[in-house]
Order: sequence, then structure tokens, then C-alpha cells
Amino acid sequence: MKTIKIAGVPEHFNLPWHLSIENGDFEKENIDLQWTDVPEGTGKMCQMLRDGETDIAVILTEGILKDIVAGNPSKIVQVYVDSPLIWGIHVAAKSNYKTLADLENTKVAISRLGSGSQLMAYVNADNQGWKTDNLQFEIVNTIDGAVEALTNGTADYFMWERFMTKPLVDKGIFRRIADCPTPWPCFVIAVREEVLEKNPTIISKILAIINQTTQEFKDIPCIDKTLASNYHQKIEDIQEWLSLTQWSQKPLLAEMLNKVQNQLFQLKIIDKKGTFEDIVKTV
Repeated sequence: MKTIKIAGVPEHFNLPWHLSIENGDFEKENIDLQWTDVPEGTGKMCQMLRDGETDIAVILTEGILKDIVAGNPSKIVQVYVDSPLIWGIHVAAKSNYKTLADLENTKVAISRLGSGSQLMAYVNADNQGWKTDNLQFEIVNTIDGAVEALTNGTADYFMWERFMTKPLVDKGIFRRIADCPTPWPCFVIAVREEVLEKNPTIISKILAIINQTTQEFKDIPCIDKTLASNYHQKIEDIQEWLSLTQWSQKPLLAEMLNKVQNQLFQLKIIDKKGTFEDIVKTV
């Protein structure tokens, strides 16, 4: 058995991985795929890839791209979710903020530097015509940290995946005042270069297995009920999320990479652009 470590957020997007692991799909190919949930998200997973704590990460496109350009020795091997991530922009339920315009020049809670919650704050500010240099950040690590920061006023708003944050809105802890979809496919699969060089066949098998699962995922009987119960969601919210979510079985194309890099460069999130060969590897 070959042990491969993989990390991802504990969110509904990643249920296909858990089903494949539980089903023994990887074991049948002599692969011991060990999953680690990373509630802190992309910034933390970038660090884990750099430190060799994980071999593979299912990670936000903009976050890993920024980190590879900054020297992370990993490559994007495939797009995992082709549809945009819908980021909800949330405030404390009892706060006085009513519209997006009210949030200009206020403090945004982020899970950590380089995280999607930080990078999307730049995208949102740019969409609104705000000065991105004026953005102020409060690091809160996880969604629980964000609840604390918004409730006690150390931060004013928090951007997180809309559906995963919906239970907090339903409970009257957060209010969602707007959405901000990513202008690119949201999740990719990144692998440490060292692992790619040593085990290209194993990585290729892992991708073939997960692609089979994601292709059939929406056809699994009662998958909406499974998702709703696993992730504490209302069934109607999960059904809406499923209708908006499109998994991918394809590599990241040069055209899409250029589009994402150009936007990140324009927002001053990256200060230089990497070549296709620097960033992407097809196995």
C-alpha cells in the first residue's frame, strides 16, 4: 500500500472524496489515501504543502496560484469544481450595516493571510470601486473565530462560502447582505512536485477514481439528504447548491490560468505572473 496524504476543507464540495475513501476505491488500487480536514482553509493548506504535511490539497484556485507564484513547490494537476464559489458577505445580525456600500473602509475578518477570504475581499472591493489599499484585516482562523469577531465588533464583515454559512444566518447570528461569486472555477487539485515526480502513476490513479465519483455524484440516490444531514443544511439549500455546482474532470487550461493571473495581478494580489509550466502539470 502506498500512503498519500490529502487535505481539504470540511465542506460539501469534498463529500465525493469521503465516499470514495469509505467505499474502498483507493484501497482497491493499493493506495492508502489519508484525508485531513482543514477548517482554516486555503492559507493553511498552502503552508501544509510547503511543509510536506500533505501531498495533495483540494484548494481554492486563487489561493494556490498566488502561493505557487510565490515559490510553493506544488503544481495544479486538475480543476476540481468548475463552477464559481459563491462567497456570501456577512455581518453580525445585530449590526447597523445594511448594504454593501456601508462596508467601505470597515474591517474584514479573514481566516488567515493569503486565504480565499482575504483574496475575495480584494475582488469585492474592486467590484465596488473601493480603494483596495484601504482594506483592513482581522485574522480569525476559522468560521467560529469570525462569529466571535463580528459579534464583539473586532471586525465588521466576513466573506465565506454562502451555503456553509447559511446555518449561522438561519440562527440569527449573521446577516448576509450580498454575494460575490469568484470570476473563475473555484477549486483545483494541487500536488507537491516531489510527489508528482516520484509517483506520477499513483496521482493519475487517484484522479481517475475521484473523477469517476464526481461524474456520478449527483445521480447517487438521496444524495441531497446525505449532504443535508452531514453538513447541517436545510434540504432546499442543498438542492439549490447542487444545482449551481459543477464538478470538473479536466485539467486547468492555459486560457483560464491567464485570465485568473491577469485579474490577480490587476488587483495587486500577485506582483509577477508565472508561466503555464511553472504552475500546471498534466498527469
